[in-house]
Amino acid sequence: MKILFVLKRRPDFNPVQHSAKGLSTGLFNSASFMDHMLNIAGIESAMEVAIDNNCIDRMVRQHRPTHVILEALWVIPTKFAVLTKLHPSVTWIVRLHSEMPFLSGEGMAMNWIGDYLTYKQIHIGVNAPRMLSETKEFVKTVYTWSDEQVNERVVYMPNFYPKEYHTKYFAEKPWVDISCFGAIRPLKNHMVQAMAALKFANMTGKKLRFHINSGRIEMKGDPHINNLRNMFEHLAGTGHELISHEWTPREGFLKICAQMDIGMQCNFSETFNIVGADLVCQGVPLVGSKEIPWIDPISNADPTSSDDITRALFSAWTAPHINVQLNQQSLDKYTTKTRTIWLDYFRGL
Repeated sequence: MKILFVLKRRPDFNPVQHSAKGLSTGLFNSASFMDHMLNIAGIESAMEVAIDNNCIDRMVRQHRPTHVILEALWVIPTKFAVLTKLHPSVTWIVRLHSEMPFLSGEGMAMNWIGDYLTYKQIHIGVNAPRMLSETKEFVKTVYTWSDEQVNERVVYMPNFYPKEYHTKYFAEKPWVDISCFGAIRPLKNHMVQAMAALKFANMTGKKLRFHINSGRIEMKGDPHINNLRNMFEHLAGTGHELISHEWTPREGFLKICAQMDIGMQCNFSETFNIVGADLVCQGVPLVGSKEIPWIDPISNADPTSSDDITRALFSAWTAPHINVQLNQQSLDKYTTKTRTIWLDYFRGL
């Protein structure tokens, strides 16, 4: 048995600025973690980044896998008419990384999922239980399959995260560094979190340094970044500031995470949230929404309420080490279960 993970190279790839693999993204990191975990466990695995659909055949011929996992929706279904004939012994798994609220923003999603399963060699992998249930319901209705057939073709494949936990020292200073990292998208909920962070800073007498990522504005996120920038332009005379970080490889991003006092991920839709895991593993307390499947209840806040998020910020601020310890324990439990699920699946084939 050999697994091959194939991702699509990011659309803004620049050979001068980026490495051959492309600059790190959550999807890239997710596949990297899984690839490494499988190899350590004794299941041969490899990972490649494709420019487009036409690269897949060459990569399969090079690695000769038994299973190809295509991360996210980027391979047009009709491409499998060719690929399944060229590689009749390969099992293809198209792995979804979104819950339905996010997936609904991709106009071809349901059409492609339905079309994929017309090919007997294709399976759908889903990384979140709620989306798994919804996908199974859709597939069962479309194809009038039995539960056994659906369970064989639509499988649970949650995210894995390496256990690399650190402890952070919190120094007294006149400002507070609060991050809301990740791509700028509507469901990431940056504006409500920025307002909560501002309330928290004013109530504690601190100057707010609100940290975000720039460079990836997706799914009509332009109004959101414009409002963030305009908000802090009006706050320019108060000492509060917006700090934008360019997208960086993972090693550099972890160093930035380690500089934060609190990380925020009070998002409307999530399946795992690698950014939150990065923060927690660097010893930074996290305030997030219950959409993050591994988050400890101590960190939960209502993403629609800046008041509730502010409350959670106070909790994280007053007891940062407790917040970090509980979230690291919860993340550890989640990833241990993930490892078991993946190994049981492949060893049981």
